[in-house]
Amino acid sequence: MTSLLAEHEPHPVAIERGDASSQFFFSCDHASNRIPESLGTLGLDSSELERHIAWDIGAAEVSRVLSRQLDATLVLQNYSRLVIDCNRPHENEQLIPLLSEATDIPGNRNVTEQQRASRIDEIFTPYHDAITDLLERRQSRANPTVFVAIHSFTPNYRGTQRPWDIGILSRTDQRIAELMLEELNADDSICAGDNEPYKIDQKDYGIPVHAEVRGLSHVLIELRQDLVDSQSGQQAWADRLGGLLTRALRNSQSR
Repeated sequence: MTSLLAEHEPHPVAIERGDASSQFFFSCDHASNRIPESLGTLGLDSSELERHIAWDIGAAEVSRVLSRQLDATLVLQNYSRLVIDCNRPHENEQLIPLLSEATDIPGNRNVTEQQRASRIDEIFTPYHDAITDLLERRQSRANPTVFVAIHSFTPNYRGTQRPWDIGILSRTDQRIAELMLEELNADDSICAGDNEPYKIDQKDYGIPVHAEVRGLSHVLIELRQDLVDSQSGQQAWADRLGGLLTRALRNSQSR
């Protein structure tokens, strides 16, 4: 089978501070808009690959700042969600999307089973295996873990303006999420969404598979992309989130 990734192309997984002792463990499923050379541009103009359909704008940079500030492990996925979406189960139709928002993805038409398997084997599986390995190593050292998934969302989706500055998502475990929302909602300058603009459900992979199954405390954070599309915005929101997460963890332990 022909390899999807050339030898000189980046590994699908980037790990920062793999042996960090912080309780926080960050993941960034949609960190990059890179397309493997073998797939060209998936038939899209370069302008389309800069849009939110290709990646979570600003999420990687915010994650990296948080990882440095909190001395926490971070795992990032290095290829576009248009190639394969690492936050979708294998059976989900958006794993390799034919349509993203209103944009057709020509390079994903007529993908063979062999080509689909190659995208899973070379990008999806290494990314999630890396997370699994790191979490199991932490468990073997009896390191408490709070799993934090960092994402970002477009401020306008299909013509609808989204009012939230940040979304705090949770499902089976609300411990950290509730404390973060409590503090965010006390600030009149911030519009915080409780499970907005998305909900964690059967379409998600990261939180259900890595956090919920292990019984880890966790939260998924969504940042509005126009607030984190600059270095200053990324730094400001990382600073805010670092404090929020630290206080939420401390308060959850005292209750």
